[in-house]
Formats: sequence, C-alpha cells, structure tokens
Amino acid sequence: MDGMPNIKKWIIVYPVYINSKKTIAEGRRVSAEKACENPTCIEIGDCCSYLKLPFAIELDKAYPRDFMQRGRVRVLLKREDGSLYNPAIGTRKQLMLQIAELVPKHHGRTKKQEATSTSNAGPSKSGKGGKKKK
Repeated sequence: MDGMPNIKKWIIVYPVYINSKKTIAEGRRVSAEKACENPTCIEIGDCCSYLKLPFAIELDKAYPRDFMQRGRVRVLLKREDGSLYNPAIGTRKQLMLQIAELVPKHHGRTKKQEATSTSNAGPSKSGKGGKKKK
C-alpha cells in the first residue's frame, strides 16, 4: 500500500466548523452568515469532489468537543510538489467558506423538497387482494 497518500497530513474539516447552528465556542470557524445549517460529512465530501479536491470521510471519528457530532472529512489541498488541486483554495479557511457556500446548493438538499411529495405515491394498496380466486 505504498501508493496510498498519507492522509494523516491532510487537513481535517469537522461539520461543526461551518454549522450556522453552532456558536464560535462550540467550534464554528466561519461567520454565521457564511456558515450553513447542519452540514453532514457526506455533503462536505460531495462539495470537495465538486471542488476537485481529494478527500476522505472518516465516519468513526467524533469532534472532541461534541461527541454527538460523528464524522469528519479529511481534505488534501496540495499535491506532493506543493501545487494546489484547486487554485482558488489554498487555505483551510478558503476551503471552509467554499464548502459552506456549496452545501445549501447540494443536490441532496435541493431534491429533498421534491422527494418528500413523491415518495408517498407508492404501491401501498397492493398488499391486500393479491391472490386471485380460481
């Protein structure tokens, strides 16, 4: 497994950092106006892939200050030679602001409103009367 990148050197993003529901004391790292509501690791990971950044979701890790917040995302900003994967993102802060901006536009969030209305119209009535009498 020599080809595996050393993800211990990657930066860590906890969802808390960009959660508008959290206070600075609880771990939020961007301004409340720029933060987003209850981001998940999956959403953060999707944002990283959208930003063309290598990432790894670690669901077994918890935020030290808040053990209920499971999961964190490791992100790689620079290649071995020091060049940036995404020229617009060179620091942790830039990364957090970008992700916080993208999460509300996340396809899972924009689809949620539509999905809830259509999911009820399923084959629910076909339970009874399935057997035909001969």
